Amino acid sequence: MTDLLYSEVEEELRASVRSLLDDRVDLSRLEGPEPVDLKLWRTLAADLGFAGLPVPESAGGAGASWRETAVVMEELGRSLAPVPFLGTSVLATAALLGTEDPLLDALAAGRRTATLAVPLSATDPRWTVTAADGVLDGTITSVVDAGTADVLLVPTAAGLFAVEAADTVRTPVVSFDLSRPLTDVTLGSAPGRLVGDAGPLVARALTAGAALLASEQLGIAEWCLTTTVEYVKTRRQFARQVGSYQAIKHRLADLWVSVTQARAVARYAADCLATDDPDLPVAASLAQAFCSPVAMKAAEECVQLHGGIGFTWEHPAHLYLKRARSNAASFGSATRHRALLAALVDLPA
Repeated sequence: MTDLLYSEVEEELRASVRSLLDDRVDLSRLEGPEPVDLKLWRTLAADLGFAGLPVPESAGGAGASWRETAVVMEELGRSLAPVPFLGTSVLATAALLGTEDPLLDALAAGRRTATLAVPLSATDPRWTVTAADGVLDGTITSVVDAGTADVLLVPTAAGLFAVEAADTVRTPVVSFDLSRPLTDVTLGSAPGRLVGDAGPLVARALTAGAALLASEQLGIAEWCLTTTVEYVKTRRQFARQVGSYQAIKHRLADLWVSVTQARAVARYAADCLATDDPDLPVAASLAQAFCSPVAMKAAEECVQLHGGIGFTWEHPAHLYLKRARSNAASFGSATRHRALLAALVDLPA
């Protein structure tokens, strides 16, 4: 029977990650020329070993599971920490697990960073790059964490290749979400090392991405709900606390119910991924179909119920709204996942 509750180890992990992120995350850097905080990433990945949570100890990892990785994703969503965790510790790691590729050890130890070179909106493997005798040509748009990656895992019809990022041309994209930069990657006769068959490896990575992104969406929703409840308790209008008005109570109560349901859905997806449950494709699509709209709703309510300050650039609410909107289009929209889910459970069109 699936246990959706957090274990004692997972709660201790959460406390450790939250303490670090509360102390180190500075969202004002998002407006600067280098929004990604590589110093914080080195602390998370190398010093604390969080990059290799799902990697077996025999491969240089922590020997934990994807459940613990999901807890870290929740806290990264709560803080909007601008670190390349999604690309390196989720997408690239999921693609390499089980391949015995030497790059996996370097990723788990935090010595190198990598990402899967597919558009962030991708839901299935697509080959836009050609490979001939280990030389790759082509362009991939909107790749997450490619700007700071050391290695790019590039899918082609001939297989999945590891390409040194320095051998490619990377062009930053003006992204809606400042906290998660995207990059266009051009491979002009770039040499690559064959990792394995691209089809199953990329499919596994994208499924893991969709499943664990739900945990990040949960973290966003929880931050928005908690911050909004705290605000309406102190904000006064017409000689009353805003939160004392029945309409506000109802909106926040409905949101609390949705966030609680999203937690169960996200936890189930993470557990299916951790245990290699055959229900994983259903759990991942269900997680995106449900958690994506909840995160959006929570962020919208956060902006609105904060009143005038919620619509200003100085308040971080707009950053959470942008991340929620960006995530809603990542690894397929909620509409796309509902269609996938219908096919998986044999529902008629």
